[in-house]
Amino acid sequence: HRPAGRRHLRDAHPPSSLPLADFNYGADDYDAEGNEEPKALPEGSETMPYIDESPTMSPQLSARGQDSGDGVSPTPTDGLGSGGERDAGKGLEMRKLVLSGFLASEEIYINQLEALLLPMKPLKATATTSQPVLTLQQIETIFYKIQDIYEIHKEFYDSLCPKVQQWDSNITMGHLFQKLASQLGVYKAFVDNYKIALETAEKCSQSNYQFQKISEELKVKGPKDSKESHTSVTMEALLYKPIDRVTRSTLVLHDLLKHTPADHPDYPLLQDALRISQNFLSSINEDIDPRRTAVTTPKGETRQLIKDGFLVELSEGSRKLRHVFLFTDVLLCAKLKKTAVGKHQQYDCKWYVPLADLVFPSPEESEHCPQVHVIPDHELEDMKMKISAIKSEVQKEKANKGQSRAIERLKKKMFENEFWLLLNSPAIPFRIHNRNGKSYLFLLSSDYERSEWREAIQKLQKKDLQAFVLSSVELQVLTGSCFKLRTVHNIPVTSNKDDDESPGLYGFLHVIVHSAKGFKQSANLYCTLEVDSFGYFVSKAKTRVFRDTTEPQWNEEFEIELEGSQSLRILCYEKCYDKTKLNKDNNEIVDKIMGKGQIQLDPQAVQTKNWHMDVIEMNGIKVEFSMKFTSRDMSLKRTPSKKQTGVFGVKISVVTKRERSKVPYIVRQCIEEVEKRGIEEVGIYRISGVATDIQALKAVFDANNKDILVMLSDMDINAIAGTLKLYFRELPEPLLTDRLYPAFMEGIALSDPAAKENCMMHLLRSLPDPNLITFLFLLEHLKRVAEKEPINKMSLHNLATVFGPTLLRPSEGESKGHLTLASDIWSHDVMAQVQVLLYYLQHPPISFTELKRNTLYFSTDV
Repeated sequence: HRPAGRRHLRDAHPPSSLPLADFNYGADDYDAEGNEEPKALPEGSETMPYIDESPTMSPQLSARGQDSGDGVSPTPTDGLGSGGERDAGKGLEMRKLVLSGFLASEEIYINQLEALLLPMKPLKATATTSQPVLTLQQIETIFYKIQDIYEIHKEFYDSLCPKVQQWDSNITMGHLFQKLASQLGVYKAFVDNYKIALETAEKCSQSNYQFQKISEELKVKGPKDSKESHTSVTMEALLYKPIDRVTRSTLVLHDLLKHTPADHPDYPLLQDALRISQNFLSSINEDIDPRRTAVTTPKGETRQLIKDGFLVELSEGSRKLRHVFLFTDVLLCAKLKKTAVGKHQQYDCKWYVPLADLVFPSPEESEHCPQVHVIPDHELEDMKMKISAIKSEVQKEKANKGQSRAIERLKKKMFENEFWLLLNSPAIPFRIHNRNGKSYLFLLSSDYERSEWREAIQKLQKKDLQAFVLSSVELQVLTGSCFKLRTVHNIPVTSNKDDDESPGLYGFLHVIVHSAKGFKQSANLYCTLEVDSFGYFVSKAKTRVFRDTTEPQWNEEFEIELEGSQSLRILCYEKCYDKTKLNKDNNEIVDKIMGKGQIQLDPQAVQTKNWHMDVIEMNGIKVEFSMKFTSRDMSLKRTPSKKQTGVFGVKISVVTKRERSKVPYIVRQCIEEVEKRGIEEVGIYRISGVATDIQALKAVFDANNKDILVMLSDMDINAIAGTLKLYFRELPEPLLTDRLYPAFMEGIALSDPAAKENCMMHLLRSLPDPNLITFLFLLEHLKRVAEKEPINKMSLHNLATVFGPTLLRPSEGESKGHLTLASDIWSHDVMAQVQVLLYYLQHPPISFTELKRNTLYFSTDV
């Protein structure tokens, strides 16, 4: 049976009417046992008054309560009166837990009131001197009724405390709550004065530096048994506590009643106390509720959280991770405050823009905006390598049942590295402008996310919105609600994932983007593909622009590397050729998104040998695509070709002999073409060419077709670069040979420069002639590509990252015979392979004849 009084209350006050307080009635950062678990929702709570659907309404009533024996059920049964002895006993046990939690919060509340009263005496003392900090009138206004409230609660606490400490199930304390309820008149006076108190305090601290210093940091004593002796709190926050407290005591009465048998002497007393408290609450709700103004829009509608997430803001030239909250009528940018362990986290508002004042500046308006400092790709790649290396160390530690301390240390390091990556990799600008002056700049790594934010804001702006300014209390309350309402709890890095969460896919996803239909009018259309890698989304591939059509037929294939990916996103754009809009900032995407959609990459469905056809629908547009996935260990295998005709998969010595050449024709042709028209192409060798084009070129080279040159001159340059990479990747053994691989690994690890030089040159000389001459030929080409780095953004390091594994990765038989975790093979060896190639790229020019002649200097055996 429900306690009497609950029903009429609900009629009088619909639950939405007063979202007061974040109802864990432990004090702000505290619950009955100081647990950090989320608090359980009491049964029947949906009928409680004034509740803002927060999941924090009552302390965790867990079996680990203070010496509570272990029979306590975390979800109390209703109707305890009728459930016989056992339930009644349980109910009384629950009462003890509810009360001890309430007492702990009561202690904190008393300490808060004490802290507020502390400066009052010295302030009064100076008031009558020649240099008063505040006048007596101001002191009276600011501290109005605090002393009385303090005394009432101190007396209540001192009477209740011994009862809870010497617990006995027949104990009665209803009269204490009844007395507390009868003294609520003091709160009425406090509440009536609250607004003026706050305004006075604000005015005084603006005009008086001494008072400002005092009111910014009031020292609140920590609970008796806590490690923290004091915390600093602002006066403004403390003045709000009494308003918060009234609702808290009402809630505790609800809980106590629920766990008090109807025939217990306390039952009628608690009921009476609850009735008084509720009537009192209804009366003050009409008068004032600063919380209410914060959670309603100027038009009186409830302010709801629509979307939130982590974004990187460029603030005063440096990148900062922010948690951004989009409410019905305002965008609020916050950061998590640093808090002591076990404290509830709190948000700090950095800025907010009412949606009525929010505009997205067009690219031409953002001309004068700060230039985004983009971190060079090779630094990002380095960091990814580091993270992969740490990941495999963690796996090894786990496999060897390593010390949890070591694992924790690695995880911490991994988190720091992933955090750095999250902060530094986004480069797509998302600008927000407040009509009244200020502009803000976020950087995103995904245009998909940028358009999601933009669309969500524009949708809300279609409503009739009013501009407003939030008072400091309203802002404090709104920011306070962020913690409770947020939907994104963790920074999007993989180290935040639980071990049992899907780690995502590692390997290569082959995607063919076929076609799209559903466009209303013809346009120049292209698609981009994004996947999540290292926890956040990045753009990985882009189809060519299909001109002037309503049914583009791209039929392009891409190979996308997956690094822990779980989703694939497709965006469809209309290409913008309007010269006035094309911005100098190369990361500014001015093309218009026609549609976007995403699918989950289900490891079971994707990992088949066959292509799997799919359709993504997006606002009326359907994009058809196919995909298949190869795990990394599969894609690392070099497949020796059975045939000795053709060039792909055939030993380099066989090809050069057959061609009577020193460097295979395919290598010379591709390099010549890239130097002719690809050397200034942004991301040459890094951006993957269309797989279907590459396959076509491969077939032509294999058939030694006389149309090769014509075809090369017409082909997209990225496909030609891709064909060259594929040629080296498909060699039956790597260009730098399986035999010498272990020696290259040892040589690059030497720390003495002379020894390293000696060893690395000796190794080159040990290569078969065709391999060596081809390698030196490629080396000089890559150096020429890197000279154009300011234009093509490809540094020596970038090129080493792309080519190192291609030229060095051992063929299947050689690599340790067994395949460890796909991500293991990856990280450590790959870093070394990149370093080997980088060593030769950074070395002064090496000539074949010099190398062969100079055997003496390099004769040390490896």
